[in-house]
Amino acid sequence: MNILGWVIASTIALLLAVPAAAQSTLETVKKRGQLICGVDGTLPGFSLFNAVKEWEGLDVDLCRAVAAAVLGDATKVKFVSVSASDRFDRLAAGDFDVLARNSTVTLQRSAGKKVRFAVVNYIDGQTFVVPKKLKIEQLANLSGSTVCLAKGTTHEFNLKAWFGARRLSITPISLDTAEAMYGAFYASRCAAVTADSTALAAAIVRSGRAAEYRMLPEVISKEPLGPYVRDGDSPWLDVVRWTHYAMLEAEDRGISAKNIDALKRELNDPILRVLLGVDPGNGKALGLSEEWIYNIIKQVGNYGDIYEKNVGQGSPLKFARGINALASKGGQMYALPLR
Repeated sequence: MNILGWVIASTIALLLAVPAAAQSTLETVKKRGQLICGVDGTLPGFSLFNAVKEWEGLDVDLCRAVAAAVLGDATKVKFVSVSASDRFDRLAAGDFDVLARNSTVTLQRSAGKKVRFAVVNYIDGQTFVVPKKLKIEQLANLSGSTVCLAKGTTHEFNLKAWFGARRLSITPISLDTAEAMYGAFYASRCAAVTADSTALAAAIVRSGRAAEYRMLPEVISKEPLGPYVRDGDSPWLDVVRWTHYAMLEAEDRGISAKNIDALKRELNDPILRVLLGVDPGNGKALGLSEEWIYNIIKQVGNYGDIYEKNVGQGSPLKFARGINALASKGGQMYALPLR
């Protein structure tokens, strides 16, 4: 082989030995034409495959909003039910594109891991439910008792920390799934059950036995919940993050599915021109259509819309906005600048 032939052969061999760059999640979703979203699937208000075999919930609507932003169609979503114990491993393994499973944001779930949280879309706190017949009024009265909880959550650490700091004894019973946890609680295998307050309330209401139980007043933790994506894919993280912020910004500016077409015609408002894609820039920055926010709001709604429908006054749960209200209305929800 002459020198030129050797150089060509060596170059080809080298190129074949170098793996092709991994396709970004954004490119994968666009090519597939469908978003795959990991959810709970059994939690009223957040993600539930309901009696008429339709998906509903706050997390479900977040996924639909991402699909609207990326694909222009909020219906192009496949939902995958995933347990608390393996949700992050399955996300890292590529089983779905985004995890929207009422997952608490913590340092150790992100730093040095294969996943990253994108944004906080709901703020909750850990509480306890007990049977009324036990006449337990305060959390400290549970000392010496057993408490049911789900594996793979932050709840066991919080439980042990709260009781340990007060030199009180407690015995946690960890179950593999939320269904097993509530089943054990209803069967009186434990004196209390613990989870995020909204999840507890939703599950107890759904059971049809709410009159038999009470939620204790103590909230023992901060539980900022939000979607997670795989580490090392910042363009996709940006898409998920700014989808949530777009819904918050729309609520704060009074933009809804009902008035968005009329507002889009008000071409004199420079902020609206940018938000609704009349003036380009935001879409290009994210690798999306300039109408990505328009598609989200027109097809899914703003944050207030999805909150009220799924967990607020338009739902059986009727949770007040509280800490999840807009910052302009006394809460802690606000969008970073969309410009």
